[in-house]
Amino acid sequence: MADTTFTINGTHVAPGTRTTIELPAGRLYTHTPMTIPVHVVNGKRGGPRLFLSAAIHGDEINGVEIIRRVLTLPALKRLKGTLIAVPIVNVHGLLSHSRYLPDRRDLNRSFPGSEKGSLAARIAHLFMEEIVCQSTHGIDLHTGAVHRTNLPQIRANLDDEETERLARAFNVPVIISSNLRDGSLREAAAEHGIPMLLYEAGEALRFDEMAIRAGVKGIVNVMRSLGMLPPSRGTSKSYKEPVVARSSSWVRASDSGILRALIPLGGRVSKGTLLGVVSDPFGEKEAQITSPYSGIIIGKTNLPLVNEGDALYHIARFGDIEEIEAKVDEFQEDLSDELNR
Repeated sequence: MADTTFTINGTHVAPGTRTTIELPAGRLYTHTPMTIPVHVVNGKRGGPRLFLSAAIHGDEINGVEIIRRVLTLPALKRLKGTLIAVPIVNVHGLLSHSRYLPDRRDLNRSFPGSEKGSLAARIAHLFMEEIVCQSTHGIDLHTGAVHRTNLPQIRANLDDEETERLARAFNVPVIISSNLRDGSLREAAAEHGIPMLLYEAGEALRFDEMAIRAGVKGIVNVMRSLGMLPPSRGTSKSYKEPVVARSSSWVRASDSGILRALIPLGGRVSKGTLLGVVSDPFGEKEAQITSPYSGIIIGKTNLPLVNEGDALYHIARFGDIEEIEAKVDEFQEDLSDELNR
């Protein structure tokens, strides 16, 4: 039998064992060492090597809880292959409740990084060398930005057949066919031939129970699809085939003021639907915000105080609006039923 020992930063993880490894990520100016915690679960038998990452943006914490729950699953005792879990990539940002690193750089625009570059570049390089390049697949967990929330969705490069297969296996109703962004982890992974998904759900600095449960389920679905976990024996409801958005864009405030939002996350809208009203504190001047096309609300602002040009509603367009509306409703109802049990 081939040796399936897995090694990160000089630490060997034997088959059938699991351990936590600290990746050195520099020091604070107090001389306190900073490390990125990595938990490796190495199955008794060989198979795919899947990395899970969260908090690349330090204020996006839903993924931290998703990974914690995945690591407690009893099914991992039957794991084939290796699970590499990195719940907090941007430790500096998490400590300061910030999206960014101390150098004000966005880590997800700094890949693949360099060994002697900025702090962001060095952490990106470390993550690529120790985690990504040792993996066969990846899932990166995100939320909306501060004061914005996202409907659970997968963003992926659907031009890659394996990536599309895993995106559909994740089993959320909405898939966004998303181009690779310069400097992003997805782009760097793609350049190494590693299929990778980006899961978006919830809001920065907040736990969203529905988004967390959907994330855990999605990761398990992908692991089953990869053969890392055995098929489900349960009779849990399976969703219909997810729908791929043709395009999406933000509707922005035409004026500054106080927003009265009228359409919820996941709501269906038609062209001309009134999304909300922006007014001054006295109500003397009001500006109506309408949808420029038909679609589903996949993201929205939670902050009623808006400036001219602020992003208010993120709308995705689909070929069959009624079909995607039914899938979103089914998805939300099923998770709501679980929460109420």
